[in-house]
Formats: sequence, C-alpha cells, structure tokens
Amino acid sequence: MNNQHNLNIKINNDTTNQRIDNFIHKKFQKIPKNILYAMLRTGYIKINTKKVKPYYKIQTGDILSYSNRIILKKNNKTVINTIIKKKFYSYILFEDKDLLIINKPTGLAVHSGSGLKFGVIEIFRLLEANYKILELVHRIDRHTSGVLILSKKKSVLKNLHQQFQEKKIYKSYTAIVHGVLETEKQHISIPLTKGKLTNGQKIIITNPLGKASLSIFKVKKRFKKHTLVEIIPKTGRTHQIRVHAAYIGHPIVFDSIYGNTELDNKIHLNNYNKKILLHASKIAFYHPRNYQKYYIYAPIANRFIEFLKNICGQ
Repeated sequence: MNNQHNLNIKINNDTTNQRIDNFIHKKFQKIPKNILYAMLRTGYIKINTKKVKPYYKIQTGDILSYSNRIILKKNNKTVINTIIKKKFYSYILFEDKDLLIINKPTGLAVHSGSGLKFGVIEIFRLLEANYKILELVHRIDRHTSGVLILSKKKSVLKNLHQQFQEKKIYKSYTAIVHGVLETEKQHISIPLTKGKLTNGQKIIITNPLGKASLSIFKVKKRFKKHTLVEIIPKTGRTHQIRVHAAYIGHPIVFDSIYGNTELDNKIHLNNYNKKILLHASKIAFYHPRNYQKYYIYAPIANRFIEFLKNICGQ
C-alpha cells in the first residue's frame, strides 16, 4: 500500500469490545464484505500496525490503519490495489476473446450508481487494457451472488441479448427459503409491476395489470424450518424470484425487502453471512462465435455452506 493513502482511526469507548470484522463492516459499508475480509487477512487493514484475526475485539486506544481507497491514483492513472486485483481475477469462471464470465460475490453491484463509485464492470475495466470495452450482458442484484456474463465485443453483446429475447438462455438459481415446501415442483406465474414503500423505496409488487412473469421452484432438500430450492426463471423481471418466493409464503432467507424480518432475526449467524441466500448457480447459452452450447456453473457461496452447517445441521 502506498503510505500516502494510509489513514488511522483511534478506537474510543463507544466502539470498544466490538469484533474487528463487525466494526469495519459498519465503517466501510460501500466496500464489499469479502473484499474487507481479504484486506484484513492480508494486512491491508491492521490494528496497532499488526495483522489481526476477524474475531479480534478492538480496545480503547487501539489504532486501526487502512488504505483510504481501493482504487488509487498513481502517475495520474487510476489503478487497483494488488490484493483487489488478485481477488477479482479469482472470480473468473470462463474467459476467451469474446466473453468474460465471473462468479460475482455478494455485496458487489454490477455497476456504479446509487452512491457507489465502482461496480463489477468499472473495476474489471481497470484491471487490464483487454477489459476496457467490457459490457454487461445481463444483471443480478447487488446481494445476489453467482454467474454474471460480460461481453468484450458489441457483436457478442447483441447476439446474447437476442438469445435472451428468444429465450434460448437457461438460468438456474439456488436459494434457501423459510418454511418447508410441500410440492416438489411448482410454477409461479403472477403479473408484476413497480411500486413504492411508504418511505419511498422502490420495490416490485404483484398487480393484475403488471407484466407476466414465470418462475419454476424445485425442492432440492427439506429441513426442519427451511427448504433448499432450485429456481428457474422463465422470464426476467426485476426481483422476480424474490417476489415469487414471498408470494407463495416462503420468502428467501435474509431478503431485506421481500423477506420475513421476524424469522430472519431469530437466526443466529455472524452478520457477514446474513446476506440474501440467493445464488445464480448456472447459465447455459450458445456461444456467439461457434454456436456451441456452453454450460457455466458457479460454486455455491460460502454463506450457504455456513447456513446449512450451523442452522440446518448439514
């Protein structure tokens, strides 16, 4: 880290005895948590000039030192810290001269906006010259992890958009929902439209006059209070899967908008793992260059593994 970008925070009585990981999550809310963990693990964030474990409890008088930017300026050029580079390269599932396909982590937006200076697309564009013309082929929610396709050429982007329109692209999600689904397979079809909460937050709601939507829910495994499901969206409406899950009375665990806060609060997990349990696990498409069918799989996210182990006992 370049010393000119080092900043210090002195721990006071109000924050003492907090775990360091919880403290930095609250302090740096715009930085994805997995990136913060990587910075903590590798010493980009230190306490009293030393690396500490995520469970270290900060004390009054401790000095937390950190870099004030993930994205740095060097010789008038925007560059990325080495640790961030390594982390983002590790997300790559597939790459050729036409496509870059990644396993997007939870907490990272696909693009900048809504107070975020950088998203997946902006950071990859900074990694190397070959990525400067990257474009998003499709989107997934900020806190949903999983397969995300980026295009390196406009012709490729156009071709894949056409495949989406012609419903030639197959997508499959993995989710954990509240309650036990009795039906092995069910089709959820309900019109959706835009709406607002009383606080002005934009949401998606069911409405007979809305746009048609269809999702297929398949039970993968049942537990005492939860169900592991595969969800196949046949249409691509915003927040479709999340709204459909809530509509059938089985909201996705840790869904902060459409979920069941009362049930979520009863689950005792580290806050790092309390992100919506929805993961884009698979995508199939025809490669625009050779028209062969490609199947891309994204390994299940760690927060699922922790939930299944600690809450479901699997």
